[in-house]
Amino acid sequence: MSDLPPDLPRLRTLETWLAMSLARVREQIAAEEQRLAEVTARLPLAPRPEWEVETDLGRQPVRVHVGGCSMGGKGARRRPLTRDAALRALGVDRLEPCPYCSPDTALGVLD
Repeated sequence: MSDLPPDLPRLRTLETWLAMSLARVREQIAAEEQRLAEVTARLPLAPRPEWEVETDLGRQPVRVHVGGCSMGGKGARRRPLTRDAALRALGVDRLEPCPYCSPDTALGVLD
């Protein structure tokens, strides 16, 4: 047993109404996406950390980077560091410095 009308004229009317409703919903979705994009564009960007530590897949620290270096892991594999923590990571913890951004040179660490 169907809840739809049995005759073609009423089915066509229902089809037209549904198509118009779907178009209105899509217009509203597009308007909301545009509004969210505008709000997001106005938000200030988070400041880039001065120093970062790269972790392996097990989240163990492996390498120190200057903040914003593009040669390390992305997202969850990077954590911000303070200057003191970066110095400690390179000195006491003996993490390797990134060979591309040279945080050891930027920090003034001498071997």
